[in-house]
Amino acid sequence: MRLTQITHHDLDGYGAATLVAAYAEPTRIVHVPRYGDVGPVVDDELKRLSKTKAAEMVLITDLGIEEPTIAFLRRFAAMNRKREADAPHRLVVLDHHTSSIDQMRRQNLEPKADAENPRLSRFDLGDPSVTVLIDENSSATKMVATHHALFATKAPDPARAEDLALFVASVDALDLWRKEDPHFPGGFALDEIFWDNVGTLVPVGHPAHDPFVARLLLEATATLRTGATPAELERAVPAIRGAIVDDLMRDEPSDDARLTTRQRMARALARSDALFHALPDGTLLSFALDAGTFQRVSDLVMASGRAKRLVNVQRAGTLSFRSIDGTALDGARLFRGGGHQDAAGGKLPSGTAFSLADAVAQVEPVLAPPKSAAADSPFAALKNWKG
Repeated sequence: MRLTQITHHDLDGYGAATLVAAYAEPTRIVHVPRYGDVGPVVDDELKRLSKTKAAEMVLITDLGIEEPTIAFLRRFAAMNRKREADAPHRLVVLDHHTSSIDQMRRQNLEPKADAENPRLSRFDLGDPSVTVLIDENSSATKMVATHHALFATKAPDPARAEDLALFVASVDALDLWRKEDPHFPGGFALDEIFWDNVGTLVPVGHPAHDPFVARLLLEATATLRTGATPAELERAVPAIRGAIVDDLMRDEPSDDARLTTRQRMARALARSDALFHALPDGTLLSFALDAGTFQRVSDLVMASGRAKRLVNVQRAGTLSFRSIDGTALDGARLFRGGGHQDAAGGKLPSGTAFSLADAVAQVEPVLAPPKSAAADSPFAALKNWKG
């Protein structure tokens, strides 16, 4: 069964994704930076699922449940009632925010206490294919480990068992701010490593993004397991990151190990079809590249002749344009921006973007609007002619 995970864009959210990947093989992982962005994400998912014949599973982790999510839960159950009885979609929600319980109650959904865990609340949506669990005393990462039977399709690698256990304990201590827990310092170090690396080399949404971050976190945890202090771990991270990039670049014909890791990854990303969406005017649009990597990638793409203009959209809604024909500024002006002829920036009208598809939906109508049927008419040139 195809598995889509929707999770928070923080250490616990990525921790949950790392654990899910140990027990299953998700087809897609969507990282949501703000709870306020959850509504559009789940709406898009519901539209997609309503058109899908084969049964699929959606796993939502570490996203505080608010009114848009509750509406999604009910609409999901209603959609299932219209499907064939032997092919319902499955939905699993693993959350740990006390406010989520409050929101569910406001929508007349009362929690049912678990007999074995008094801090675990279950909610009945009237559909056995929908499971909603909220555990106030557990991080989402730990909840994934505890309730993996809900989605698991494989057993974790035995060689990673100790690292996974320590990783869960460290993220759990950090996310619940248990400073007295002996795992808290390690969790704090992992949190710093996460934020320093989550958006620098492989952008969110790229197929290599989640495997890269998960491996970095687990290799860092393995270093902690050997007795390394947080300071020693910090100094070890460049070597860990370099080893991961060595593996990623092993089959890249243009790789040059003498270059920095960012320069090496930029070469691979510049040739990656998964990174870009080609707009009708020839502009290549990318999503969530950090500024330094976008500069290197755009230079390589334009030097290769693949495109004359590129635009990168950040999750926070900022746009960066690069060109070799003086059109970057023209594009930026359409988004309340400015800058140089070949290097400029602007802002999305909505303020944020949560995926490449969302970025395309917001940028394409403005940057490359479709021509009207009238514009293709042979009489269009006579429209303003006065004789």
